[in-house]
Amino acid sequence: MATPQVDPVRAREFAAEVVFRLQHAGFIALWAGGCVRDDLLGRTPADYDVATSAHPHEVRDVFGRHRTIPVGAAYGVITVLGPRSAGQVEVATFRTDKAYTDGRHPAGVVYSTPEFDAQRRDFTINGLFLDPATGQVHDYVGGQADLAAGIVRAIGVPAMRFGEDHLRMLRAVRFAAAFGFALDPTTRAAIEAMRHLVTSVSAERIAAELRAMVTRQGRRRALALLDETGLAGEVLPEVAPLPKSLPVAAHWAEAAVIIEALDEPELGQALAALFEPTGKASLRLAASRLRLANRDTKLASWLLDAVAALERAGAGELASQPWSQVQPWLAHDDACLLADLLRARADAGRGDTAAAAWVTAQLERPRGELDPLPLVTGRDLMAAGVPEGRAVGEMLATLRAKQLDGEITSREAAIEWVRRTR
Repeated sequence: MATPQVDPVRAREFAAEVVFRLQHAGFIALWAGGCVRDDLLGRTPADYDVATSAHPHEVRDVFGRHRTIPVGAAYGVITVLGPRSAGQVEVATFRTDKAYTDGRHPAGVVYSTPEFDAQRRDFTINGLFLDPATGQVHDYVGGQADLAAGIVRAIGVPAMRFGEDHLRMLRAVRFAAAFGFALDPTTRAAIEAMRHLVTSVSAERIAAELRAMVTRQGRRRALALLDETGLAGEVLPEVAPLPKSLPVAAHWAEAAVIIEALDEPELGQALAALFEPTGKASLRLAASRLRLANRDTKLASWLLDAVAALERAGAGELASQPWSQVQPWLAHDDACLLADLLRARADAGRGDTAAAAWVTAQLERPRGELDPLPLVTGRDLMAAGVPEGRAVGEMLATLRAKQLDGEITSREAAIEWVRRTR
């Protein structure tokens, strides 16, 4: 059964209901973190978190065992399940974290107060609380001032925050780019000094941050900040700009412009733009190191081949080539992503504008014309006397090319051609 699409209105109503029910039961309860930041910025929160004085077992008592999941109970976190299309809300007890020993998780937690809970969070703009019943913001870290000034600032001592969770350095870049904010100088200096620690973070978490950076608003600036802080060399050493390497730095900047110009980018498209100079071998190394999904790696690899094949020809030659040579690229399931990448490359001054326009125009043709059904099957060929095995596949490929090029137009003609050429 498919997961129902979350309705932003119902999600907000449910998140408010969670707060109200906890407050009615006698506990302090407030929206917390990113949802407060987004709400104050006039954005629709992607999800809602609630912080409360209720302990995990008390949260489960309020909402019932069948509507709660103790997925993070050891850290004071209970997931409360909402009605259909309202999503779910993570409810966390106000806490202070014990020492971090692995660059990611605290050794334990101590339940505390809103003031202490705010101090354990990463950035001031994420350390705010809001009561949806009154609209009152509770700010113990100066987050409202930094929101107004457009600053991403670590709470407390930046080196301590980044020492607790090394991934926060990448998150700082992502937030600054997404919101068009500046990095606080002290926060930035700590990132530059500690950037080598990010490689101790799990590959999956790094990949998730990179995906978010290159597929959302502000992606060009995210890539620029990765370069400027030195984080690029840690997370993408295969293609990152190196000191005194002007060609590599120029390519990184050009790739950032292309990625920014994409309509609805996927990670695979961004990887294709970044890895064009170093090629598929380098891409495979990075994909293995970052444990990227097969979808991302295969898409990036296919796009590298497709761009090389289509842009090398140019619009004039593409139009005059046998249709069987270009049709496989255009009939591919990801042809629209290819057309978008070609257009973005052209807009950035790296690609052929005419070739990009020609590919886009071909994709506007009816599907049945762009990718007609084959005239014959393998079974048809064997019935016509073609030996089972490799010969069937080779014959099918030959017939498909002749069909696409208009040399054979019917099943009968295809079978007759087979019988003549055997």
